[in-house]
Amino acid sequence: MTRRAHIAMVSIPAPGHVNPGIEVIRELVARGHRVTYANDPSFAEVIEAAGAELVPYGSTLPMGDTATWPEDTIAQLDVFLDDAISMLPQLRDAYGDDRPDLFLYDIGGYSARILAENWGIPAMQLSPTYVAWEGYKEDTAPMIEELKKAPGGAEHYRRFDRWLADNGITGTDSQAFVGSPERALALIPRVMQPNADRVDPARITFTGPCFGERSHQEAWKRPDGAGKVLLVSLGSAFTDLPDFYRSCLAAFGDLPGWHVVLQIGRFVDPAELGEIPANVEVHRWVSQLSILEQADAFVTHAGMGGTQEGLYCGVPMIAVPQATDQFDNADKIVELGVGRRIDTAQATPEALRAALLELTSDPEVALRLEKIRAEVRAEGGTTRAADLIEELLETTAPSRTSDG
Repeated sequence: MTRRAHIAMVSIPAPGHVNPGIEVIRELVARGHRVTYANDPSFAEVIEAAGAELVPYGSTLPMGDTATWPEDTIAQLDVFLDDAISMLPQLRDAYGDDRPDLFLYDIGGYSARILAENWGIPAMQLSPTYVAWEGYKEDTAPMIEELKKAPGGAEHYRRFDRWLADNGITGTDSQAFVGSPERALALIPRVMQPNADRVDPARITFTGPCFGERSHQEAWKRPDGAGKVLLVSLGSAFTDLPDFYRSCLAAFGDLPGWHVVLQIGRFVDPAELGEIPANVEVHRWVSQLSILEQADAFVTHAGMGGTQEGLYCGVPMIAVPQATDQFDNADKIVELGVGRRIDTAQATPEALRAALLELTSDPEVALRLEKIRAEVRAEGGTTRAADLIEELLETTAPSRTSDG
């Protein structure tokens, strides 16, 4: 039995970086470990609700509804690097007299890996998205070279490498240090990973999505008499799309045999949607997983969280990607044979309706989804992730754990 340990988690203040691993934190606390969690105070409620102790640091990342990010790629990379540079001395101060037995860190919390190496403490990355594969550096070299040629690009990489060296990290460069951890858990289904056959299983384990029992969230009940259920949800960030929602109402409203749950987010006034058909219920927010466990189809922006929830529940998906990795996720859904990609400009009522009816009437799609659903659930999720973290504690830091 693993003895009680001090486990420190380090992440950045963004839902897509906190939420994927928060149930792992909750599970570690339930197993008796003391878990501290370094993040901006704006995430105190989420962190403390999981039973962890907030270790506050002041993030420099843009936050809130009015946050603005630069459009230039190098400028975006500079934003993250500046935040990491600001974070490191704050972490040193916070943990200098309270050193953990193990550092866990999000892909944006790589300052924790610096401390771990400086202090001789084991570390494990919790990745909410794709991980680097063997040969990744070579495969992406042309892209990196183009970035270095862009205004400010060469200086960004020089500054990053110099910062690592100044903090005792030598023999590597920034790309390898951030992207190739010694040990990592990928909190995504293996089927979503590019070049999965080239990922080193000795360093990286796919646990699949890490869900909890979610008793704190409101459960959704399938209405009496509902035939098939469709969920339409573009997550929490990319929801200011009244035209798209009107297209969904035209596509699926009064569609025989279908009940529709439409989540519109916090930006759109329901009055902008016009008359709501009798078979549609409209919400600003829904307990997505609760609905998907009872749904027959899912219209999604293809964020990693929603995509893996769809696979976990075995639901065919219509992907309408909006930004970042969502386009790659949408293409992966198509590649797996369990969904369609329809970009926003092409998301007409006719295209949406045709995709829904084709997907949900194809027996091959249903067979593929059932196979993937079983594979994803077999990866182990939250329990498996916590087991592997405790295994690392036992094999690399037994002398630092305490019965506390």
